[in-house]
Amino acid sequence: MVDLPLSALEVSVVEDGATPADALRNCRTVAAELDRLGYDRLWFAEHHHSPAIGAFPPVLLAAHTAATTARIRVGSGGVLAPNHAPLTVAEQFATLAALHPGRVDLGIGRGPGTFHEPTARALRRGAGPATDEEYRRDVAAILGFLDEVGLGELPEPWLLASSDAGAALAAALGLPVAFAHHIRPDNTVAALERYRDAFRPSRWCPEPRVLVCVETVCADTEEEAAVLAGPMDVIKAGLLNGRAETPFPTPAAAAAHPLGGRDREAVAAFAAHQARGAREAVGARLARIAKDTGADELMLVTPVFDPAARVRSFALVADLRTNGT
Repeated sequence: MVDLPLSALEVSVVEDGATPADALRNCRTVAAELDRLGYDRLWFAEHHHSPAIGAFPPVLLAAHTAATTARIRVGSGGVLAPNHAPLTVAEQFATLAALHPGRVDLGIGRGPGTFHEPTARALRRGAGPATDEEYRRDVAAILGFLDEVGLGELPEPWLLASSDAGAALAAALGLPVAFAHHIRPDNTVAALERYRDAFRPSRWCPEPRVLVCVETVCADTEEEAAVLAGPMDVIKAGLLNGRAETPFPTPAAAAAHPLGGRDREAVAAFAAHQARGAREAVGARLARIAKDTGADELMLVTPVFDPAARVRSFALVADLRTNGT
């Protein structure tokens, strides 16, 4: 049984044969279902220049979702600080929080959101990647500007992390941490231990608070889950080998081009740390991740081809929380 709060991360998959506009409509459909299923939060990731993932600003998706759902919290997972002026981020999310009190999260991350260097430089108006110190200043500035905006209701700030350094910064600033186990699963436990050991209470968070994001593909059978996970495995293998991204392939296309030995081993090693399979297996895996990491909350990212299959996966996991296994 999964006895922790459950949330979701939406990466806005652009399926092969579909358009970014289709992906937007799918986001809206999935958001409505997550609200109905009782998920606590829905965060939107920031990506750029990817044929497989829509380049939709998280603040706009969060605003639309807040306006078209009844209760689910919405936010960024995350807005990438180096790409934006801190005052602009604070104004946008403070406004959103004032419009939807008690429902807005501001997840802040560091990465450029793209593997395309010209796009990364364009987002930074020609500047190179942010240094550790620049990133720290940006996050601190965003937090400071939230008060100065003066709208009263504030979003709940979170720091996204996938490394020891990110976890240490969250601890130093006294922020809750959202750890990207779906990106760097080998580092999760050690980084979170460092976070808890170094945590300094703040006005934002009086004690350590941990959300762990897990790639989760749940289906009615193990075989169906493996088929649904195939397209994302193809995308991962391409990224590992430095190949240009492609549109998100269909399950049939992914199955027709099996991974080579080295790619298959790398993807299998990654998948072993995530949660894939039928309901009981996914429930056991999520429970183990929660125990090993001491998570206070689990966030599921479900990058599968069909939005109906995505909703089905979320529904099966939600049933674990309500009915147990």
